[in-house]
Amino acid sequence: METKDTLYIGGEWVAPSTSNTIEVVSPYTEQVIARVPEAAEGDVDRAVEAARAALSGPYPELTPDERADYIVKLSQAIQARSGEIAETITAEMGSPASWAIMGQVFAPTMVLDGWADLARTFPFEEIRPGAMGPVLVRKEPVGVSAGIIPWNVPLFIVALKLGAALAAGSPMILKPSPETPLDSYILGEILDEIELPKGMVSILPAGREVGEYLVRHPGVDKVGFTGSTAAGRKVGAICGELLKRCTLELGGKSAAIILEDADLAASIPMLMPNSFMNNGQACVAQTRILAPRSRYDEVVEALAEAVQAQTVGDPADPSVAIGPLVAERQRERVLGYIEKGKAEGAKLVVGGGRPAGLEAGWFVEPTLFVGVDNKMTIAQEEIFGPVVSVLSYDDPAQAVAIANDSDYGLSGSVWTQDVEAGIDVARKVRTGTYGINQFGTLDTRNPFGGFKSSGVGRELGPEGLSAYLETKSIVLPGDYTPPA
Repeated sequence: METKDTLYIGGEWVAPSTSNTIEVVSPYTEQVIARVPEAAEGDVDRAVEAARAALSGPYPELTPDERADYIVKLSQAIQARSGEIAETITAEMGSPASWAIMGQVFAPTMVLDGWADLARTFPFEEIRPGAMGPVLVRKEPVGVSAGIIPWNVPLFIVALKLGAALAAGSPMILKPSPETPLDSYILGEILDEIELPKGMVSILPAGREVGEYLVRHPGVDKVGFTGSTAAGRKVGAICGELLKRCTLELGGKSAAIILEDADLAASIPMLMPNSFMNNGQACVAQTRILAPRSRYDEVVEALAEAVQAQTVGDPADPSVAIGPLVAERQRERVLGYIEKGKAEGAKLVVGGGRPAGLEAGWFVEPTLFVGVDNKMTIAQEEIFGPVVSVLSYDDPAQAVAIANDSDYGLSGSVWTQDVEAGIDVARKVRTGTYGINQFGTLDTRNPFGGFKSSGVGRELGPEGLSAYLETKSIVLPGDYTPPA
C-alpha cells in the first residue's frame, strides 16, 4: 500500500497541520490502496499565504512568452510520465486503460499546449481609442485563485484551470477530490521538476468542508469549480455573497440527435464513446439519444448491439471498455436511477444490473432504455453512469425542442450526412458545446462551459483566460503618442 506523509504547499513538500488522512479505495478490488494526508484549515492558510507572496513575486512579472514556456515544460513533463499517470488514475477511480491514456493524460497536455500558444498571442495590453483620447487597456492577474477538482477526470480539469492561471500569472491552490489524490502527487513532483517559482501552486487533497473554507477564504480572489450542479449552486452562492469571481462547470444531460439521413453504421460506433466514456462518468456524456420515429426500431437495434458489445471488467485491461464506478455510493445512485426508469415505464433492453462473474468492484452493466419519455426522471436528471436512454421524435424541430427541454445545457451532438442541416440544428440547441458527427464535442482551444444549470462562465480559449484576469483602463493624455 502506498503511503504519503506530506502536502505540496507553496512549492514545497511539508508536514500537514493535522494527522487526518484519506484512504484511497480501489473501485475494482474494493481494497485500500493508498493513504495520504487530508488537508485542514491550517494548511489552507499556509497555502494562501504562500500564494499571496507569489502574487507580488517574480512569476506574475514574467513576459507572456516566459509564462508560456513554463506551461510548455509542464505539458512535456506530463507526457514523459504519461503511462504512470494513466495507471494511477485507473487505479484510484477506475477509468478504463483503453480510454485513460488519451482522456486522462494526453487530452490535458493538449489543453496546456493551447494555453501556452494563447499566452503568446493574447492582448494583455492594448491601446484603444477613447472619447477624449487614447486608453491603455491592461489585463492583470485576477489574484489568488482556487481550483476545485472533481474525481472523474482530475488531471484534465487541473489543466483547464491551472493552465489558465499560469498563463494569466495568477497563483493557484488546487483542491483534488478525496477519491483521487494520488495523481496530484505526481503533478507536484512535476512542478518541482520544471522549477516553477515558489508559491505559485499548492495542492491540498480534502473533502467538502475544507473546500468550503478555501472558497470562503478572504485571501482567495477567484474560484474555478467543477462538479455537481448542487455543489456548484453552493459555491456560486458563497462567491456571490463575498463578491468573489467564480467559474462554475457543472452537470449535463446532453442529447445526441440522429437525423433521418444518418448513416448508422458510421455514426453509432462514434456515438458510443460519447455516451459511455469514462464508465459514463463524464459531464459531457450524450445520455439522451434522439431517434426519428421513422427509423426508431432500426436505431434501437443498432444501439442495443453496440451496447451489448461493450466489454466490462478490470479497468487496467486494455481490452475493457467499461470499468467500475468510482465508489459504492455512486453504484447505488446509478442502480437507483435504473429502478426509477423501470418504475416510470421505460423499457430496459440491455443491462440494468451487476455484471455476472464480477463479485468485487462497483460495477454497473452498460444499460440501454427505450420507449423513454423526456419527462421521465432518467431523461431529466444526470445519472453519471453507463446508462443511456433512447427517445423518439417526429421532425427536427421536435428533436430540438426535446433537446432543449432540460435544466442542463452543457454538450450535445447531431448525426447527419448533411452538414448544413447539422449546423442548423446546432444553432438552435441551447448548449455550450456541440458536435456534428464528432466523437468529441469539446475543442481544447475554444470556450467550454454550459447554459442554464450547467454552469456559469467559460473555460478554454480567450474567454477562459479572461476569467483569470482583471481589466484595467488607463486613460492617457489626449496628445499621447505610443513609442515606436
